[in-house]
Amino acid sequence: MDIQRIRALRGPHRWSSRTAIEALVHCTEAERCVADLPGFESRLRDAFPEVGVLPSGRGGRLAVAHVLEAVALALQEEAGCAVTFSHTEATAEEGTFFVVVECSEEEVGRRAIEVAATLIEAVLAGMPFETGRAVAELRERDEDLRLGPSTGSIVSAAVARGIPFRRLTEGSLVQLGWGCRSRRIQAAEIDGTSVVSETIAQDKDLTKMLLEAGGVPVPKGRQVASLDEAWAAALELGLPVVVKPVDGNQGKGVTVNIDRREVMEVAFRAAAEIGTVLVERCLPGNDHRMLVVGDRLIAAARRDAPFVIGDGTLSVRDLVAKVNEDPRRGVGHATSLTRIRLDEIALATLKLQDLAPESVPERGRRVVLRNNANLSTGGTATDVTDDVHPSVAAAAVAAAQIVGLHVCGVDVVCESVMRPLEEQGGGVVEVNAAPGLRMHLAPSHGRGRNVGEAIMGLLFPAGDDGRIPVVAVTGTNGKTTTVRMIAHLFERSGRCVGFTGTDGIHVGGRLIEQGDCSGPKSARSVLMHPDVEAAVLETARGGILREGLGFDRCQVAVVTNLGEGDHLGIGHIHTIEQLASVKGVIVQAVAPTGAAVLNAADPHVAAMERLCPGDVIFFAESRTHPVIGRHLARGKRCVFVEGGDLVAAQGTMQHRISLQEVPVTQGGLIAFQVENAMAAIAAAWACGLDWDTIRAGAASFRSDVASVPGRFNVMGFRGATVIVDYGHNPDAMRALVRAVEAMPLSPGRRRSVVIRR
Repeated sequence: MDIQRIRALRGPHRWSSRTAIEALVHCTEAERCVADLPGFESRLRDAFPEVGVLPSGRGGRLAVAHVLEAVALALQEEAGCAVTFSHTEATAEEGTFFVVVECSEEEVGRRAIEVAATLIEAVLAGMPFETGRAVAELRERDEDLRLGPSTGSIVSAAVARGIPFRRLTEGSLVQLGWGCRSRRIQAAEIDGTSVVSETIAQDKDLTKMLLEAGGVPVPKGRQVASLDEAWAAALELGLPVVVKPVDGNQGKGVTVNIDRREVMEVAFRAAAEIGTVLVERCLPGNDHRMLVVGDRLIAAARRDAPFVIGDGTLSVRDLVAKVNEDPRRGVGHATSLTRIRLDEIALATLKLQDLAPESVPERGRRVVLRNNANLSTGGTATDVTDDVHPSVAAAAVAAAQIVGLHVCGVDVVCESVMRPLEEQGGGVVEVNAAPGLRMHLAPSHGRGRNVGEAIMGLLFPAGDDGRIPVVAVTGTNGKTTTVRMIAHLFERSGRCVGFTGTDGIHVGGRLIEQGDCSGPKSARSVLMHPDVEAAVLETARGGILREGLGFDRCQVAVVTNLGEGDHLGIGHIHTIEQLASVKGVIVQAVAPTGAAVLNAADPHVAAMERLCPGDVIFFAESRTHPVIGRHLARGKRCVFVEGGDLVAAQGTMQHRISLQEVPVTQGGLIAFQVENAMAAIAAAWACGLDWDTIRAGAASFRSDVASVPGRFNVMGFRGATVIVDYGHNPDAMRALVRAVEAMPLSPGRRRSVVIRR
């Protein structure tokens, strides 16, 4: 088996709308039927029992390529990836198959294909294969690459509301929405929060000063420069105390309940490794995290320090290892809990209990591993949202607003959140920007809270899906002119338009990138641009095959024509039917509230009606075309030519634009330009542009060198009419000849067509 090529299909593609890895696989003659490989399937199941039911091949013949599909999918499932889709299809080349497997992370999907191939080769050769190690490797890669719980919860809330997203880095920086309506997050930080506010939150001493001035109870404390000064401050404030770095986070370098100088030595050293050291009075009670979003308390959790319970047999080290076997515990923040570490602070905490890592605590003894309760250092969380007293909630909100954070983690120490802080000597000990959300999403005890949705509500008001109008245009001929005319109609409506085509990317009337930009990368560039209010995207077959669409869905999809096709024989696309399946991807991507604009006179295009989740607007030169007549009879929208007018009709409603008022059509003489104009006007209609704007735009759009360079540009030269056009297939050549023949000819003049290859 030879894997000739692997591609990542990042947007909707001809196999599915799900992100997937596509492998082009060639099987030897012996590998084209698994039934001809004695014992293969039983050996496969011995090596990987979780492979499940193998797919069916064409005509019941199961090839090794089908097995590759099943194994690659099952490997990801075993690694904890949320994948369900896979597909294998034979190409016209004997023994060559497309194997398509959904992936949650591209690198994990690619590796799953490679591992699956290695596993199958081992089975074919009768060699052993360590499947468990391979699954563990994939799981580790997935945990490293996937969004963390905080960012993931926000993105999941976006997906639930139909808001598009794009991960901008391998980290947690994500764009939500498109163009001028987009927002950005990084973990639980939002783009509207100022650097000043984050800087204040980073400085714990400054934060305390501001909170105290604002009437929020805080513990007394001060910065220190040496161990001696730290111990003196502790005695002055009153033992026990807390030692922490002024600009720390995630509980790093924090030690609480310090009442001995030897513990202070360890604590000071741990905090000083991070930055300036702060000593403050230790407030009585439990550690609580309050999550404030905007002006509301959204969730609250009591955090408990990491501990183990003795059983009279195992050592502390073994007990920690046993607790860390919990599948919820991982390294870092990828899982709901973090593994407990036996670091210097843990060793010092054990020493205070007259214990060491090798000590065997008696049955039932609670052994604390550190006194601070951050989840990132192994702590656990219990949801207490419903118990929070209104005055405690108000204090948390006030703390967030004094600092200026839109999403804020407020750390409160008190005996109980059910009573005002002042009554129990409690207070706010920290205010955190970019707070971790996992303790609220999946607490160790209690009900999880949908905090991601709360943050989405702050970014996008109810009913706002963060989308701008997106029109995707494909076909064999006429794409460029149609794209530019649609963009022109949007510009007439006063919007900043971004459009892509074979000559570049244009935003707001300015060329920002030159070259063939009809693929998904260029589409994504337009949708990222913060000025763009509407996008018109030329969508070529090559980009769809190579990577899928550059967007998840569009408001309008336009298919101009297929004719005899173009570029057949390339990329394993040999027939018009196969080409239609590729071009039809944009029709499948139409939003349920959107529409597809289809050429009724092209049978393969008209047949795409069944693919569209939304409405369909057909266009054709004649009202009497059967598809047009049938569509009109159903009360659907159509655009056609009648009596020298372009007519947009639905039921008894009609809008007419004289072809004499549409310069690009030369008064209706140029048939293919009439089709392009109908497609563009239908797309504008589908997008809800008003008819005054559409009429004015159609009248002001010209097929000249400035508007559509190289697309049927008509100009005068030394008394002759010169036409410059671009065509790359027989359909285009024939259309050009017919157009030249339709142009008026003065007596004694002649027509000439020069074709340059």
